[in-house]
Amino acid sequence: MSKKLIIMAAAAGVVSFAGAFVAAKLTKKAPASFAGEPNESTLSSLESELGFPPPRAGALGTIAAADTESSFKRAMTEKQLRNLVYEVREKMKTYNDKLRSFESREQRLQMAQDTLKEDIENLNNLRIELASIVTSLKEQRDKLLKSRVEIAKTEKTNLTSIAATYDKMNAARASEIFMSMCASQAQKGAFGGKDSNMDDAVKILHYMTERTKAKLLEELVGAEPKLAAVLCQKLKQIVEK
Repeated sequence: MSKKLIIMAAAAGVVSFAGAFVAAKLTKKAPASFAGEPNESTLSSLESELGFPPPRAGALGTIAAADTESSFKRAMTEKQLRNLVYEVREKMKTYNDKLRSFESREQRLQMAQDTLKEDIENLNNLRIELASIVTSLKEQRDKLLKSRVEIAKTEKTNLTSIAATYDKMNAARASEIFMSMCASQAQKGAFGGKDSNMDDAVKILHYMTERTKAKLLEELVGAEPKLAAVLCQKLKQIVEK
C-alpha cells in the first residue's frame, strides 16, 4: 500500500513538472509572437494553409521609399528648373546688354560714317575750289611771265650805253623815238601785248637816269598818255638775269 502511494506521488510530481514545463514554454512563445514582428516563414506557411494570397513583402516600406524618392526627384526638378530659369534670365540679360552695346556701336558708326561722308563732300568741294584757284594762279603766272621784261647779262652793257645816249638827247626828241619804237602797238590800239620793240624801249628807259626818265615820261604823257602809262607799268616788270 505504501509503495503504491509513493509511486503515485512520484508520477504526480512528474506530471506536475511536465505540466509546469509545458506551461512555461507556452507562456514564453505567446508574448514573443505578439511583441515582435512575426516570422515570415511562419506567417507564409499559415497564410498558405488558410488560403490567403501572399502579401507583398515590405509594401509600406516600398511605398514610403517611392514617395521619398518621388519627393526628392520633384525637389531636384524644381531646383534644376529654378537654376535653368536663372541661367536663362542671365543669358537674356547678357544678350540684351550686348544688343544695346551693338546698337550704341552701330549708332556711333553711323554718326562716324555720316561725318565721314560730309568731310568727303567738303574735301571734294575744296578740291574743286583748289583746282579752280590753281588754274587761276597758273593763268596769272603765265600772264606775268608773258608780261615780264627780262634783261640778259649779255645785253645789259649795250642797253646801258644806249640809255646814256638818250640821257644826252632832248627829252622831246627822245620821246618821238620812243613813240616810233612803240608805233605797232599804238596802231593796234592796245599797249598791253607782247612786243619786242616796246620791251626794248622799256629796257632803255630802265637804265636812263631818273632826271632824263622823268622828262621823257612827261613828254609822252602830253603826246601818248596811254603809252606813258604802259611804260611805267612795264618798268615794274623788269627782271635782270
